[in-house]
Amino acid sequence: VSNGSSLQDERITNLLVFGFLQSCPHASFHKELEVLGHELPVHTSGSDELQTDGNRCSYFMEDAAETDSESQEAVIRDIARHLARIGDRMEYGIRPGLVDSLAAQFRNQSLSEEDRRQGLAAVLQQLVHSYPADMGQEKTLLVLTMLLARKVAEHSPALLRDVFHTTVNFINQNLLTYLRNLVQSEMD
Repeated sequence: VSNGSSLQDERITNLLVFGFLQSCPHASFHKELEVLGHELPVHTSGSDELQTDGNRCSYFMEDAAETDSESQEAVIRDIARHLARIGDRMEYGIRPGLVDSLAAQFRNQSLSEEDRRQGLAAVLQQLVHSYPADMGQEKTLLVLTMLLARKVAEHSPALLRDVFHTTVNFINQNLLTYLRNLVQSEMD
């Protein structure tokens, strides 16, 4: 990833967004989410596999103990569930027309990933000012980003994979420091 995020950062963001989406029990996209879960390198247990050259490979946390990694995953899942509950309370402010428009952008195959991220950013800018500032702008932006992903996936389940990856990339480019700090503060 060219924005300075590492594989560890990608893993954290993948876990967070995936956990947020999993926290929606009545979603119409659970089948698609299950398939996506099998494709994502989010689980670390069993990641110390033997490579064809005989060396061991640990994909995400080469120097950390597996128990630390599992503890971090549990913390990230807890954060995701907490943010999903906040998102449930914020959902009222997202007009269906915004979701329809964003879903149409994701369906447009001629748009680049950057165009999709810019479309997501434009919708977020419209929304972020309509919520109270007491939660903090970065937290509001993080929750709204994942909430929009959930709303688009509910609207059009076939778009889940694309909206997931765009959401992860957006968070890694715009909210990575906040996310790192959030995870670290919960780990301490």
